[in-house]
Amino acid sequence: MKRLLGLTVLMTLIAVQTATTADGPAKRTPKEALQAFHDLIGSWRATGTPEGSKAQKQKGYWQETISWEWQFKGNDAWLTVAFEKGKYFVDGELRYVADKDHYQLKLQTTEKETIAFEGKLKEHVLTLERSDEKKKETQRMVISLLHNNRYLYHYEVKPEDRGSFTRVYQVGATKEGVAFANKDDSGPECIVSGGPAAMRVTYKGQTYYVCCGGCRSEFNANPEKYIKEYEEAKAKKDKEKPKSK
Repeated sequence: MKRLLGLTVLMTLIAVQTATTADGPAKRTPKEALQAFHDLIGSWRATGTPEGSKAQKQKGYWQETISWEWQFKGNDAWLTVAFEKGKYFVDGELRYVADKDHYQLKLQTTEKETIAFEGKLKEHVLTLERSDEKKKETQRMVISLLHNNRYLYHYEVKPEDRGSFTRVYQVGATKEGVAFANKDDSGPECIVSGGPAAMRVTYKGQTYYVCCGGCRSEFNANPEKYIKEYEEAKAKKDKEKPKSK
């Protein structure tokens, strides 16, 4: 009887381990996975410089304004980006691809071409690549999240007959209206995305906060849903707080 019980327990453990291995870790929702990029929300002043000599950089530099917002549809979520006076891009969107556990950045170029990069985030650096069959090269976009008020992106290429990438240009962006060294996590929380927020919205006489126009539109369309989620999350946090002696 004991041998039978032991065998049963062993088989159960093997089945659980096999199922866990097959399924892998619990998948994140797009909203959860994109929280890592919440600091991008807002408007940014950016300056781009091409690679080359000092004279080439001074001659070829440009300025652009970059704006990021949240977007929602049902249980899906993604970030949109728009470039004002952008040298290479007009707009785009950043999505999380759950089945591959990586990110996709789809951009519309100033030449009206839509291109898509895919890759992973590691230690605040998002590295994305795509293959261009016409040019016979691999193209790479790297976004470095340096600070909540500062980020960089650079573009590099590797021809199929080369073993390494060559940088083409780099763009540095600083958030508009925010001091570089300031980071205050004690402010209001966006009722939709969960990140820092500054825009007010009201519902039934009560004031809440959102971080961008996309979250404002989503809240206005589904206020009861987000108020319920917010209150449940707040109650859970209050319950988990250590009691003062």
